[in-house]
Amino acid sequence: MAVHSAAEEHLRGLDPEWDRVIGLAGPCTLRPRPDRTPFESLVRAVAHQQLNGTAAETILGRFRALFPARRFPPAAALSGVTDEQLRGTGFSRAKVAAIRDIAARVASREIPGSAAIGRMDDEEIVRRLTAARGVGRWTVEMLLIFKLGRPDVLPVDDFGVRNGFRLLYGLERMPTGRELDAAGEDWRPHRTVAAWYLWRAVDLSREGRLPAGPATRSAGRRSGRGGRP
Repeated sequence: MAVHSAAEEHLRGLDPEWDRVIGLAGPCTLRPRPDRTPFESLVRAVAHQQLNGTAAETILGRFRALFPARRFPPAAALSGVTDEQLRGTGFSRAKVAAIRDIAARVASREIPGSAAIGRMDDEEIVRRLTAARGVGRWTVEMLLIFKLGRPDVLPVDDFGVRNGFRLLYGLERMPTGRELDAAGEDWRPHRTVAAWYLWRAVDLSREGRLPAGPATRSAGRRSGRGGRP
């Protein structure tokens, strides 16, 4: 059985729009990376803040090149590079300050290691990690999804997720985070997979493979929650 088959079956049963996008995208291939430390996961998420994936990965490649003996540097390794070197990779001053603060909190154990963080619930992790400079809820949600593989995370402030929802239902305007959160009640307890398919809806639309959804359909029609934005 596929890893995410229960989630896919749940979503496909909601309405024809979900069935359509899942059919076009195919099985969910989302796989967490538990081998990444919390430091690596947060730095990666910081790099992706307000940037497209290609630009963020270019910056991360340059960042890793500062530490050629390592796949990804541990937090302690940052003491061996200057802010100017970090800025030279493409990180903004604000992001350099954020990465420095994350590293300091890893050293002080304010940011737990992988084993400890794995025992915490989602909201506890959000509360703990958003104390770091430059780390908001979205940044922590990326860690919850891509490192810890938590199954019910919906990053409602993610532009791609919101745009995917707009494309899925053929809406004339972008939904607000509150509207997306309300609509997402129907997707529990599989909101992580739902978010993945909304990202894929954007890709499918860019490739010309996702026809416009029916704008007249209510996105919350099944349960009455989160009606059409």
